[in-house]
Amino acid sequence: MSTTPLREPGDSIYYEDGVLFLLDQTLLPTSEVLLELDTHDQVVDAIRRLAVRGAMAIGVAGAYGVVLGAISAGSSEPGVVRRAARVAIQEIGASRPTARNLFWALERMDAVLQRGASDTTTELIARLRGEADAVALDTIETNRSLVECGQELIGEGAVAITHCNSGPLAALRYGTAVGVLMEAHRRGKSPHVYVDETRPLLQGSRLTAWELGRAGVAYTLICDGMAADVMRAGKADLVITGADRIAANGDSANKIGTYGLALAAHAHDIPFYIAAPFSTVDPACPGGDAITIEERDPDEVRYCAGAPVAPPSAPVYNPAFDVTPAGLIAGIVTEHGVLRPPYTESLLER
Repeated sequence: MSTTPLREPGDSIYYEDGVLFLLDQTLLPTSEVLLELDTHDQVVDAIRRLAVRGAMAIGVAGAYGVVLGAISAGSSEPGVVRRAARVAIQEIGASRPTARNLFWALERMDAVLQRGASDTTTELIARLRGEADAVALDTIETNRSLVECGQELIGEGAVAITHCNSGPLAALRYGTAVGVLMEAHRRGKSPHVYVDETRPLLQGSRLTAWELGRAGVAYTLICDGMAADVMRAGKADLVITGADRIAANGDSANKIGTYGLALAAHAHDIPFYIAAPFSTVDPACPGGDAITIEERDPDEVRYCAGAPVAPPSAPVYNPAFDVTPAGLIAGIVTEHGVLRPPYTESLLER
């Protein structure tokens, strides 16, 4: 049995007594507000508007959202509760299409519904709660192993560039790519991190800079378009980002702008790494062309921090993610170690 505590001070997601508590990421870094959600509809809204974001974080939130859906059925009939839970799974799954971890978590919750045909309502809800707790614990333990495995990439005084947010906010307690750098700091390696601001929603400047600053990690905030010049000037040793879905061939979807960062790293002979657990890998997806890419509200581009930065009718293309081909990825940091090409082989070995 795991000895990892399900909740620790500072956790941005936790569940207690029929309520899912989420730190509202849309209000950071200026305000720290805990949302209290007690229906699956509220969880869907929180995921869609990015109050909770990051592939693993929305997986955990989604799992607990199914529990809330079952509870809110308000019935003593197990069949009614099962149907309510399945509705929750369907609606939560439709909230964001790209992140594999969300569907990994929902598939686990659905598997609970496939078992225990003779369960009472109390037993069914207890088993759903138990599985949601297991999803959270597995996420925490996996990320702890992942950030430890990533230490082989981070030398003393290493300088890294990262994009978007892949710290504890995105991945529960330890993080992934940014978690690797935070762990390097804890081990006294004194890394320095160049943080892309990550337009259009500024997850780098709002979230990653906030997390690194709180952890005492040295960082420099840059506009997205500055990263290539940082590489040209010889100021970076590596690039490391998270991922929302990894195809069977190693192609990886991550926040829009990651592909350009990988191209720039390749041009300057700087290794580009992905950090993500195996729950991010989609073995049924053969390559990047098969990954569904979410497109978001055009006003996210027309406005910045609530202020208009473009004509109100400006045509906009706003994909939330892009795909970095496996050929540009020097390694994928997982809980089982750093995988190397060819990924069609290494992703199958663990």
